[in-house]
Amino acid sequence: MSGSLQVTQKLQHQQHQHHHHQHHYESSCHLSTKSSVKQQSFSTYKTTSRRQKTTVETEKGHAVLKLSPLPTRAKRTYLAMDTDKEVIGYVIPVFRANHEVVRGLMEAREEEVTEEGINYVAMRNLFVREASEVVDVKVEKRTRTTFIRQFAGHLEFNKTLEEWTEFRKKMNPDNLTHLPEFIIKPRGQTVWEGKTVKLHCTVAGWPRPRMAWYKNNVLIDAKAHPDKYTVESTFNMHSLEIKNCDFIDTAQYHASALNVKGEVSSVATIVVKRFQEGEEAGPLDPKPHGFCAEHGVTFKTAIIDKFEVAFGNEGETMSLGCTVIVFPTVKKYQPEVVWSRNSVPLKPSKWVRTHWSGDRATLTLTHLNKEDEGLYTLRVNTKSGFDSYSAYVFVRDFEVEVEGVPVAPLDVRCHDANKDYVVVTWKQPAVEGSSSILGYYIDRCEVGTHHWAQCNDVPVKYARFPVTGLVEGRSYTFRVRALNQAGVSRPSRVSEAVVAMDPTDRARLRAGPSAPWTGMIKFTEEDPTGGIVPGEPSDVAVTEATKSYVVLAWKPPVQRGHEGVMYYIEKCISGTDTWQRVNTGMPVKSPRFALFDLEESKSYSFRVRCCNSAGVGEASVSTGEIMVGDKLDLPSVPGNPVAIRNTGTSVVVLWGASKEVKHLVGYYIEYSVVGTEEWMPCNNKPVKQTRFVCHGLTSGSNCVFRVKAVNAAGYSHSSSNSDAVVVQAAISVPGKATGVTMLEAVKDYMMLAWTQPASNGGADIRGYFVDYRTVKGDVVGKWHELNLKAVTATSYKAENLKENVFYQFQVHTMNMAGVSKASLATSALECKEWTLTVAGPPVGLHGLEVRDTSAVVLWEPPAFDGRTPVNGYYLDVKEASAGEQGWKAAHEKVNKMKYMKVTGLKSGTSYVFRVRAQNLAGVGKPSAVLGPILAQTRPGNNEIYVDVDDDGVISMIFECSEMKEGSEFVWSKNYQTMTDTSRMTIVTERGRSRAIFNSPSIEDLGIFSCVVTNTDGLSSSYTLTEEGLKRLLDISYEHKFPVIPFKSEMAMELLEKGRVRFWTQVEKCTAACQVEYAFNDVLITQGKKYTMNFNKSTGIIEMFMDSLEVIDEGTFTFNLVDGKAKGTTSMVLIGDEFRELQKKSEFERAEWVRKQGPHFVEYLGFTVTTECNVLLKCTIGNVRPETEITWSKDNIEIAEDDDDAKKIERKDGELTFNIGKISKADTGIYQVVLRDDRGKDKSIFHLTDAGYQAVMNELFRVIANSSTELKIISTEHGIMLYSEVTYYNEEQRVGWMHKDTKMSASERVTSGVTGEQLWLKINEPTEKDKGKYSMDIFDGKDGVKRTFDLTGKAWGEAFEEFQRLKAAAIAERNRARVVGGLPDVVAIQQGKSLNLTGNVWGEPAPEVSWTKNDKTLVSGERYTLKYEHGKFASITIASVTTTDSGKYALLVKNKYGTEAGKFTVSVYNPEEE
Repeated sequence: MSGSLQVTQKLQHQQHQHHHHQHHYESSCHLSTKSSVKQQSFSTYKTTSRRQKTTVETEKGHAVLKLSPLPTRAKRTYLAMDTDKEVIGYVIPVFRANHEVVRGLMEAREEEVTEEGINYVAMRNLFVREASEVVDVKVEKRTRTTFIRQFAGHLEFNKTLEEWTEFRKKMNPDNLTHLPEFIIKPRGQTVWEGKTVKLHCTVAGWPRPRMAWYKNNVLIDAKAHPDKYTVESTFNMHSLEIKNCDFIDTAQYHASALNVKGEVSSVATIVVKRFQEGEEAGPLDPKPHGFCAEHGVTFKTAIIDKFEVAFGNEGETMSLGCTVIVFPTVKKYQPEVVWSRNSVPLKPSKWVRTHWSGDRATLTLTHLNKEDEGLYTLRVNTKSGFDSYSAYVFVRDFEVEVEGVPVAPLDVRCHDANKDYVVVTWKQPAVEGSSSILGYYIDRCEVGTHHWAQCNDVPVKYARFPVTGLVEGRSYTFRVRALNQAGVSRPSRVSEAVVAMDPTDRARLRAGPSAPWTGMIKFTEEDPTGGIVPGEPSDVAVTEATKSYVVLAWKPPVQRGHEGVMYYIEKCISGTDTWQRVNTGMPVKSPRFALFDLEESKSYSFRVRCCNSAGVGEASVSTGEIMVGDKLDLPSVPGNPVAIRNTGTSVVVLWGASKEVKHLVGYYIEYSVVGTEEWMPCNNKPVKQTRFVCHGLTSGSNCVFRVKAVNAAGYSHSSSNSDAVVVQAAISVPGKATGVTMLEAVKDYMMLAWTQPASNGGADIRGYFVDYRTVKGDVVGKWHELNLKAVTATSYKAENLKENVFYQFQVHTMNMAGVSKASLATSALECKEWTLTVAGPPVGLHGLEVRDTSAVVLWEPPAFDGRTPVNGYYLDVKEASAGEQGWKAAHEKVNKMKYMKVTGLKSGTSYVFRVRAQNLAGVGKPSAVLGPILAQTRPGNNEIYVDVDDDGVISMIFECSEMKEGSEFVWSKNYQTMTDTSRMTIVTERGRSRAIFNSPSIEDLGIFSCVVTNTDGLSSSYTLTEEGLKRLLDISYEHKFPVIPFKSEMAMELLEKGRVRFWTQVEKCTAACQVEYAFNDVLITQGKKYTMNFNKSTGIIEMFMDSLEVIDEGTFTFNLVDGKAKGTTSMVLIGDEFRELQKKSEFERAEWVRKQGPHFVEYLGFTVTTECNVLLKCTIGNVRPETEITWSKDNIEIAEDDDDAKKIERKDGELTFNIGKISKADTGIYQVVLRDDRGKDKSIFHLTDAGYQAVMNELFRVIANSSTELKIISTEHGIMLYSEVTYYNEEQRVGWMHKDTKMSASERVTSGVTGEQLWLKINEPTEKDKGKYSMDIFDGKDGVKRTFDLTGKAWGEAFEEFQRLKAAAIAERNRARVVGGLPDVVAIQQGKSLNLTGNVWGEPAPEVSWTKNDKTLVSGERYTLKYEHGKFASITIASVTTTDSGKYALLVKNKYGTEAGKFTVSVYNPEEE
């Protein structure tokens, strides 16, 4: 238990005490940063008649209090501690004391460094399990001087503690946020005219509130009127100074304080008096200078420059404005300007800003969202009435970043906020995208940070999700994203911030801050109370069911003890008798619980058990078989829509409401232009009405419409399409007929005629309808139709009229668009008839229940009924100051009762009333005037209220504080004194009268009123309706048979070290509430195995278990008893669910043990770098320098001198093994072992089979994604397409397609890989080779595709380059050239013969010539030149001489080119050598 505790303990009397002395016991208080549970120490000191004090010293020598031993009658209790060894609560039995007050014991609080009070340790030592440890007690005497010094030290310590507490408050502002509170409220004042008055107030709150001052609900702008007002704010003190007060400053002034937790206000009245001599002026005397200028003025308002239907996009800023004219103009008078959206008034926020300049009202919407879509209304209120104007604002979605994804959800709200959870709801978007929405992700963000965390791993289908795991005292905002097959939408607008805290704490904060903590705990005397096993819960039912979860709810047991109860929930599969506890880990504290992981389409039964420290109670009655599935069905299809022309850009769509729908959110309307399949939303925020005006359409387009309904379960199927309608202005109704006159009158009929209207509305007039009404004096009747079928002529015979009755007539014109407004009514026309005697005037008029806006008038029937009985009455009313023309009928239909309640009166105005009786002859003369009656609620006039006591007795109570001698309470029903006492018993005590229903039933319906006689009309009434009676009967039943309400059902959660927590939470309980904890219907108590805790301030009931054993399979129950109220909750943990939970608990324990030594934070895995190197890596934690790290492959350790050791690297707790370019040789089983004296851990990666394939698939992915776009190059043989990759593995598949058809290898088309180049060669390309080419590279899943469009310019340039290269290659192959046969140098002896033959080539055969020293040789006697077969050219020189030496060349030439085969001939003379 947190917070201060009241503890009582009985102290034993000392044998040597004097009976006439008062003994005082004090508790010293000290904080020690090193105290712990092991330091078992406690001490006491006492005061005897000699004022001697006995103390005990701790190890540090501090004097502390010794508490008396635990009484044998008290129940043994234990401390409750969390995983961080922080005391979160304890249950302490009471003890007795024969002293007045025991002071100084306080609860220690533990922050980052454990700090515990000595007294706290002493108390804890009393109740821990090691109570058998020996405690050494030392006794010493303290003098008064020593005591005073210690007391001064205590004061210094308390000062330090307060400074420390204030510092912690500043460091944790989220835990202190609370509603503003007026510490000192502004007080009303009365001042003389011309003086200065100042209003003061002091406001507390966190965050610091913002202050605003209002005069008669109109904001005071001090900056705009500095000469009149001065506003000051210093820290938490605020003031408003009004200078040079005038009579018009008399008003109510509101001081409003606002922060994130809410707004509070306080009112003070300023009365400004003017000094004058003589008698006070009367109401009809001339008004003095300074009277209220607007008094008696009737204001008229006109709204001009109106904003039209507006369209905006999300994220934009939009302003709406109108100019307001108020006539007449009164100085300093300002009307009240109110903006609303969909009839809900708007308040200034970060999304909405309003401004009133005195003549123009402006509304600015910052950062538009779909939540801002709706009908906006400007309402201008004056004392004389109001005027308003409305127009629709449409907000379009953001453009989606990925085509096909849904748009963002909207209207995210938080409900049922608690300490660690909140229910988030939202509305589905209008556009689902290219496919249906699969679910939603919910994100949360702690206020003050920018980190968004996803709350659910699996998308939820319902638009409702409970978010758990919140931190108590912190504020959060939420947003939602939608998911379909194309991707995830943008997030919605964030919700309003919500604080994770207990609702009771929230209510306490709203009520204002509590008294400052004094560091003292008061000890009072109470009797010890034993634990009571709670009874069984009642009314266990399934309140919400989906495919994902089922929510149970129940009523707490009546018998539950004083410590509260928690609950265990049990489930049973249909067809079995085995009950399995659901929340085995921890009971839940609230009377509701959500069960997940149930099998769909299976039937389950559920029941609940209560438990507390006394044990687990009996199981509740089973819910019966419940089928797991969606209980909230999708809405049925809406009715067929009907589209009606409206304006040039809008269409009115009407449709039938969905017949089978629960919790309807609204409807979405879509339209599509005929001839297209694209549907566009008309509204981005669902509307609930079945009529909607679709704006923003293209004029002249032909559109069809459809509608779909939406609730939390999802969307309905779309309705059928409407008939196509052309968007253009609709045909309007015709104008009014004119000149209605009477042509002829007879005793029972009249002949009427009129002139057709000037405008027919764009369509032919189809006929006319004639209405009539009777006129009886100043009272006019209700209009009635004379002809049900339209007449086409402009005249009509009104038959069956009554003679001597006055009638008025009006005419409606009709065309295909509808019926026009009525023409001007004729004057009263009399149908002559004989006269019958009418009734006399009613008598005995009197008024009751006079209020600001209403009054009840009663009367008696007239003394003379006339020739026929009275069959009804008419009540007239007028303001007392108005003339005779001011009489108005208070109702249209005849009133058959002798009373009537008149509403719509103006507060502070006097009225007079009169009544007229009616019989068959007509309406008689009016009664005497009643009044004047001032429409004002008299101070002290209370209203009748209904009360239901604890026994369920229903009664009506009327209280009167102004009883006089002889005053009595007179009760009546329907304003007739009650005489039947069998239905009701009247009990009157002084100024309070109680009418008790003996047996409430439908016979008691009616108006009950009570009048106090001998007073000035003190009275009130209460109308008991059938609905109200049913509600009262339900409340009566609840009071007779109370139950303990639960916030949540028993829940279970796993904690660190495998500990299990069962918990639940009750809505409310008293200090007498008791909890019994039970397991398998056997009560369990706190001990080594179980630790219980019941925090009555929060209603949370907890039970902890260190581990789950085989014997713990069964049902855990919390039984609560709080006076007459009971509550039970249970959790069943049996079968597979228990074994699975046990495994998880053991796993958590093993994980905790594993992490005490060196361990793997991330186990051995793999990654592939962009260079296509394969890395095996893991992350390690809690390692020391002496920790051994061993790598092995196939159980063979990799030594430091191995080649593979060079591949191992360690950096910042990350180990990597660089395999490099992987191959089959690298397959195997890799293992890393961590070992030191604290333990060991290992991680294994199987680079075989599936593991090897996974690595290869990742490698293929990297390779495929590294491929470049296809490029093209031409060659002499054809065209080649290619792409380059970082690395290529021979196992990777590459496919080519042409025009989406797979290509096969042929002589003309080939593909392959050269190094890191993937290519496709097309030899001798033709026109058929044009088209789109695709290369598909396998990436481990689907493949990466690269495409190239070989058409158009790309084809032309490539084909032209191919032809050029091909021609160049042909020329190179066929040009003339010397291919061989000729030497470079010929050395020959003089006189010898030289014969050389050169091989030539060319196509066509080349021409051949020989040259010597660049001169052409001619065949003759000296040179013999031959050219044979076009391939061999020879030269012969017979008997060479030295003159034949020189440079020779064989020249060959054809059309493709020329070439020369050069050689040198050197002739030598042997004799010269």
